[in-house]
Amino acid sequence: MAQFITVLFVEYRYPSKTVAWLTIMILVPVIGFVMYYYLAQGYKHRRKVKRQGAQMSTQTRAFLASLTEPVQHTSGIRDQVMENYPRVFAYLESLGDAPMTYYNETTVYADCNETYTAMLNAIAEAVDHIHLQFYTIRSDRVGRCFQELLITKALAGVQVRVIYDGVGSYNIDQSFIHEMKQAGILVTSFLPPLIAFFDKRVNFRNHRKIVVVDGKVGFMGGLNIGKEYVGGDKRLGYWRDTHLRLRGDAVYYIQHMFVSDWGLATGETILELPRYYPKHRLQGQEVVQMIASGPDKEGDSILEMFFTTIASATSSVYLTSPYFIPDSSIAKALTTAAMSGVDVRIILPLKADSRLVQWASLSYIEEMMQAGVRCYLYRKGFIHAKVLIIDEVIATVGTANMDMRSFFSNFELNAVLFGPSTLRRLLQDFEEDQSHSILLELQDVKNRSRLQRIKEVGARLLSPLL
Repeated sequence: MAQFITVLFVEYRYPSKTVAWLTIMILVPVIGFVMYYYLAQGYKHRRKVKRQGAQMSTQTRAFLASLTEPVQHTSGIRDQVMENYPRVFAYLESLGDAPMTYYNETTVYADCNETYTAMLNAIAEAVDHIHLQFYTIRSDRVGRCFQELLITKALAGVQVRVIYDGVGSYNIDQSFIHEMKQAGILVTSFLPPLIAFFDKRVNFRNHRKIVVVDGKVGFMGGLNIGKEYVGGDKRLGYWRDTHLRLRGDAVYYIQHMFVSDWGLATGETILELPRYYPKHRLQGQEVVQMIASGPDKEGDSILEMFFTTIASATSSVYLTSPYFIPDSSIAKALTTAAMSGVDVRIILPLKADSRLVQWASLSYIEEMMQAGVRCYLYRKGFIHAKVLIIDEVIATVGTANMDMRSFFSNFELNAVLFGPSTLRRLLQDFEEDQSHSILLELQDVKNRSRLQRIKEVGARLLSPLL
């Protein structure tokens, strides 16, 4: 009984998560509680991380506000969002740590080779500093390309910092790390699993993927560093991902995320604000807002942003995600939109990098399709892109999957985009992905075997762990 009371007290804000954990504890009482104790978000430890994150945010908030330019020629886009999507605008305006930014240039990459080339070219041009952060960094041939260039730049006098997640990069070769440190690169692991296990923060994983060069060019999106992302995994084959290259005011907030995460990982505070947030000339006309969520933030900003934008859709909702384990609010927003006549389409991978996660994802498909949602399975390879497009006017691209872990446990970073040229490119990519996908038929889904249904139900019960 004490176990159940603990879960109800800590997780009362998340009904679907609470039910899932209680079910696990009923099925395997002792093991279930041990798993919850070490893997679920400890309330006390989440508060500690939030305090640390808030302290670091305060140090740069005023400085960033002084850098961003007043609204001028981009005001038309802002006014359109304010008039046509007042709830979305009001919600985004309430996020004081990361306001809408203007005068940005945005480039969308859908091919991993092109993304790596753009990143490496930007790194090669660095003159002051390079900040690189990924959930997964492999010490394979792709990782070596980045490592060798970073070492070259460090030896040339460029300051280089690298963050890798302790779980996502668990098998990274320590000699790979040592070689970078020997060259003067500052390298840290975000919450190494052994240390995090004993203070119950092992479930707080940093899923952000960031590259910032000289505080002027920023990259963020879904792509990690490893050979599987350029076809090195024979089972998955072609890897389809979406990544962004940004210039302009939005880069300040990508940089801020790196600086905050560096502080959380090392305990060090980076104070040379003019160096890392340099004033720039106005670049473009794209409106971009960076939204971060995680144990260091109040609320669940990315989940709330997903819900608000989907609920505000009037004509279309196009979603691409490698995993689909929505919480009840997102599931209801999608089905309600479809039942209201909104064109709702979801693209998921046919091939899976995790069978358990795929089974959990498929368990939601039937209820989606019964409400009128069109579901596609991408068959060209493995689709890892995380993209949501609303009414062909608003889009979000980033690191957050449509699953419980991204909503409630991980450190994530998404960009909300309003520029017409960026939206056109994302729509083209969605249509291209759809052309390489199989449209599921409701009758086929209803006719799946009893064994398949059992697998899906079992996987869905384990959703807090996936």
